[in-house]
Amino acid sequence: MSDALPLLSARGLRLAFGGVKAADGIDLDVRHGEFLAIIGPNGAGKTTFINMATGYLRPQAGRIEFEGQPILGLSPRAIVRRGIGRSFQLPQLFTEHTVLENAALAIAARRGIWSPLAPLLRPRWRDEAMELLDRFGLRGIAESRADSLNEGARKLADIAMAVALEPSLLLMDEPTSGVAAAEKMLIVETLVRVLRSTGVTAVFVEHDMDVVARFADRVAVWSQGRIAALGPPAEVLADPVVQRDVIGIATHA
Repeated sequence: MSDALPLLSARGLRLAFGGVKAADGIDLDVRHGEFLAIIGPNGAGKTTFINMATGYLRPQAGRIEFEGQPILGLSPRAIVRRGIGRSFQLPQLFTEHTVLENAALAIAARRGIWSPLAPLLRPRWRDEAMELLDRFGLRGIAESRADSLNEGARKLADIAMAVALEPSLLLMDEPTSGVAAAEKMLIVETLVRVLRSTGVTAVFVEHDMDVVARFADRVAVWSQGRIAALGPPAEVLADPVVQRDVIGIATHA
């Protein structure tokens, strides 16, 4: 398939909750290999877009195609099998299990294996899970329970589980929310390194403009269910309207 064809393409997406327009004619192409940041104030429709692209919400109008094929109407699980991964604003971990066990469960899900946990930790499964954790710098906490981790480690473990499913596109909802300021850049550096090394395209919702300026290839600005601006970070973040109406709001969100 030609890289000229967008990896993900959305056209005319519309969705309203009562009188609130969460999506009001969204048109967006996600290019192969890019890191696309989505910014905007709370309530602008950013997470709604991710939910539509991953099957958790269905728009009232419009279409979404992935690798040239329509995906609207597919279940979240079917969309994952197509190659779209997702991480949530609140990490979705099995908190009573260790980080290693969480990674093993994600690998099992990818392989369609639904066995009791213990057999998954045989050497072959354990080695694959440990290799995954090592790429994210999580080997040192592999035996720690998920509920004992700080927010930064929880975020990384959650995204590692999504990567274990081997997506070609990963959608991340606020990967640095709740993370200490001193950890944010290190966490995003880790994510970018892992995703770029495996050729995964990424779309991420983000409120930290320093993260956006440093790591995004393009920025899409959401405002009242519409895309108000789209382009390179230096261009978009310097726009006086974006600075006044979006960045100031996002900084204090």
